[in-house]
Amino acid sequence: MDVLLSIKPRYVEAIIDGRKKYEFRKNKFSKKDINCAYIYSTSPVKKIIGIFKIADIIEGSPRALWDQLKDDAGISEDEFFDYFRNKEMGFALEIKKVEIFEYPLDPKIVFPNFTPPQSFCYIKSAIGNDDHVEAKVKI
Repeated sequence: MDVLLSIKPRYVEAIIDGRKKYEFRKNKFSKKDINCAYIYSTSPVKKIIGIFKIADIIEGSPRALWDQLKDDAGISEDEFFDYFRNKEMGFALEIKKVEIFEYPLDPKIVFPNFTPPQSFCYIKSAIGNDDHVEAKVKI
C-alpha cells in the first residue's frame, strides 16, 4: 500500500532538488505496510508530480526531530515549529529514490471525485503515466 501526500509546491521543489530529505507529518500512518509516497503538489499546481520511497519513519518530539534532521529538513526552523505548534510528537518520512513523472498526472482523471487530502490518503494500487496513459485506481 502507498500514500498520496499533499505537499506545497515550494517544498516539492526542495524535494526535487535534494534540499528536503525528510517530509514532516503531524500524524503517523495507521497502516504499517507503507512503502512509497506519491507527491500531490497543491495549488496552484494541483497535479501528482512524482513518487518517492519512504526509507524510514522517525518519530519524536518536534525539538528532537529538528535537532536531528534540521540540516536536511528543507524548511526553516520557524516554519518547522509553526507546523508542529501545540504538538507533542511528530513524524519524519525519510525520502529516497525520488522519481518525477515526465507528465504530471491530473488527479481528477486518476481518481474519480478527487478531493485533495488534507495531509495524506492511502492508495491501493500503483499509478503512473506511461505514454500519457493515466491509470485509474481506487483510493
